[in-house]
Amino acid sequence: MNYKPAGAQWLKEKFNISGYVLTHCSYIGSKDSIEITNKGNIEQVYSRKYAPNDDMPMSHLEFSLKYDDLNLAFLKQIFDNILVEEVERFIELSPSGKYSRKIGFLFEFLTGKQLMIRKPISGNYVDLLEDERYITGDIFKNTRWRINDNLLGTASYCPIIRKTNKLKELLRQDIVASIEQLKIEFSAAVFHRAINYLYNKETKSSYEIEKEHPTPDRMEKFVALLTQAGTEDVGEMLDEQRLTQLQNAIVDSRFAADGFRNFQNYIGQSLPGYLDMVHYICPPPVFVKSLMKGLAEVSSKTISVPSEIRAAVISFGFVFIHPFEDGNGRIHRFLIHDILVRDGVVPNGLIIPVSAHMLNNIRDYDAILERYSKPLMQLIKYTKNEAGGIEVLNSEKVDAYFRFPDLTEQCIYLVETIHATLKKDMPEELLFIQRYDEVKRALQDVVDMPDRNINLMIMFLHQNKGVFPKRRREQFSKLSDEEIEMMQSEYRKIFELE
Repeated sequence: MNYKPAGAQWLKEKFNISGYVLTHCSYIGSKDSIEITNKGNIEQVYSRKYAPNDDMPMSHLEFSLKYDDLNLAFLKQIFDNILVEEVERFIELSPSGKYSRKIGFLFEFLTGKQLMIRKPISGNYVDLLEDERYITGDIFKNTRWRINDNLLGTASYCPIIRKTNKLKELLRQDIVASIEQLKIEFSAAVFHRAINYLYNKETKSSYEIEKEHPTPDRMEKFVALLTQAGTEDVGEMLDEQRLTQLQNAIVDSRFAADGFRNFQNYIGQSLPGYLDMVHYICPPPVFVKSLMKGLAEVSSKTISVPSEIRAAVISFGFVFIHPFEDGNGRIHRFLIHDILVRDGVVPNGLIIPVSAHMLNNIRDYDAILERYSKPLMQLIKYTKNEAGGIEVLNSEKVDAYFRFPDLTEQCIYLVETIHATLKKDMPEELLFIQRYDEVKRALQDVVDMPDRNINLMIMFLHQNKGVFPKRRREQFSKLSDEEIEMMQSEYRKIFELE
């Protein structure tokens, strides 16, 4: 069957635009059909009655806004390829039309240029983003275009989150209810005992993701930061001075920053033969301060957005901007906790140890970071000097990619991670603590030993799957074989190993 591209796909081919993944591709054919590709993107065929004018870019742009997914970075590239006069003529044909006004607003929002429209703009206010298709932010009325600006951010930084079926399903799950269910299943004493353990586990896991082994004092500092999550105004938390203090607290003092970076950095790995594999090139330093200002504005425009989405947008936005040379990953994961506590979804003094889940499923975590970085690496051009420094050669072209990301997949990933941690990881940790207390009492009933000896015995049994290791027999020479056998049996019974 011969299909003709339409909308965003037509524009992509018309202007030979590469490096952008279209999540919805439209075609015109004899009958309607829809197909999901192996990458999860949608290819949809519309019957000929929907066909836009074949040789009119503005007609295909209107079609794209109606039927395709909005990709702000891609749209910015389209506007860079269309004459301003062509946009103005299209709007003046229907100055009160919903899509004319949306195009006018988006053109000025993305390019920073003002259109010269001679006819008065009229019509009822319309939402820029359809609430059924996108996560929307707080509304700001744009009187020039009579548009309800419900984007998640500003022209400095504005992510798009599509309401896919998967994301809508995940958002129906209640984090607060899951936490309350854990409180019903486990006693207050067990919950209280678990708090310090979970904070320490989250800290250790967050460092291990970066393949670092911090000193005890740095561990203590990070735990202290986690316990303070959500206690400051979010605008203050994203302030350059405050973030710099956080960075200084969690990295080796030799790599402490004195502010956001003013140099180009990248993420890569060393290969044999003194070669580097570059995985991600961070935004050029000239963009960093405006991107971080935009991220703070996102936090203000998303007050009514579900907390887990806010946590994803702000934390992944931060790590992709990468404002420091070191410590970005740990601050990124700290911000997840900060938002969840700040929004009252997680009670103050409790933590959902998402880093531990990320570490145990590190390929999934790496994959969601690459979902953002790989398309960029197809788009960006750079040179590398002998000292290993990188210079971006097409900053203006990649600016929109950094400013207007689609973070839908990152949101899905984080919401899945939060619920998996609540439904699997945390119950397992709480159950272990509960059983630990039970087995400790049972071993004391066999022989009333000092706490240190009992804890050591439990540790050996745990490490050896309920069997006391013979090589440790000398450390418990005061116990009889029968007593050790009884302890082993109690452990196996309580931990359900028999």
